[in-house]
Amino acid sequence: MKRATGTHEGFRARYGPWAFVAGGSEGLGAEFATQIAARGVNLVLLAPNAAELAALGDALVAEHGVEVKALALDLADPATLRTAKQETDDVEVGLLVYNAAHAWIGPFLDAPLEEHLAELDVNCRGPLLFAYAFGREMAARRRGGILLMSSLAGAQGAPGIANYAATKAYDTVLAEGLWGELRGRGVDVLACCAGATRTPGYLASRKARGGGVFSAPEMEPAAVVSKALAALGRKPSLIPGAANRVAAIFMQRLLPRRLAVRIMGRSTRGLRPDRA
Repeated sequence: MKRATGTHEGFRARYGPWAFVAGGSEGLGAEFATQIAARGVNLVLLAPNAAELAALGDALVAEHGVEVKALALDLADPATLRTAKQETDDVEVGLLVYNAAHAWIGPFLDAPLEEHLAELDVNCRGPLLFAYAFGREMAARRRGGILLMSSLAGAQGAPGIANYAATKAYDTVLAEGLWGELRGRGVDVLACCAGATRTPGYLASRKARGGGVFSAPEMEPAAVVSKALAALGRKPSLIPGAANRVAAIFMQRLLPRRLAVRIMGRSTRGLRPDRA
C-alpha cells in the first residue's frame, strides 16, 4: 500500500512527532537526522560521542526549529535499550532509523573474539531489540516506520569483513520479514542496502586505490538518505544508486557464487585493517 508521505505534512503525520536515530552523530546518521528535521519531525539521537551529538543537535534546532534529545550511549551495552526507553517515555516515536554499525576489517582469525561479539551486539542484537520495542508501540497505534541500514556486503560472503557482512545479511532479512509482517498493521519497514558511501568511517578505512572493475561506485550520504526515506513504505528493501543496482544484479544473479566471493575479497583489500 502506498503511503501519503510525499509532502512534509504527510511525512510528519505518518512518522512523527518524533524519530529515533541510532548511530546519529555523523555520516549517514547525521544526514538522516538533518533530512528528517527538515520535514519538521523532532529527533532522539543516540551515539557514543556526546560532543558530536550536542553539536549536531544544536545545529538542527537552530536551522529547523525542532526539538532534539541527545543520548550518549553505547549500543554494544546490553543496558542501552532500557536507558533509551526510559529517556523517551515522554515522547511518541513514530520512526526508528537504526544506522549504527560496528565493523572489524581484516582477517577473521586475527581479530579478538570481542570484536566479533561487538559486531553481533551492535549490528544484530541492537536492530532486533529496538525494532521489537518501538515496533510494538507503532503497531498498537497502527502507524509508524522502521528503517534498518544494511549493506551490499551482506549479499554474499566478503573475505576481510566476513562477520560484518554476515551481520548485514541478518539486517536485510530481518527488515524484509518485518515488512511482510507489519505492513498490515500500519508499520512501514525498509532495509536500505547501501554500497560504498563517503562517510567519515568509510573514508578513514579506505586505502587510496585506482579505478578498475573491482572499484565500488561511491555515493554521498545525502543521496543515500533521500532515496531511503522516499522508499520507506513502498518496498521491503532498497539498493540506492543505479550503479550499485547493476553491480548487485551482476554479483548476485550472473556470477557463480565462488567468483562473487573472490571479487568481494579483492574489493575489501582496499580497506585498512582494524578501521570501521
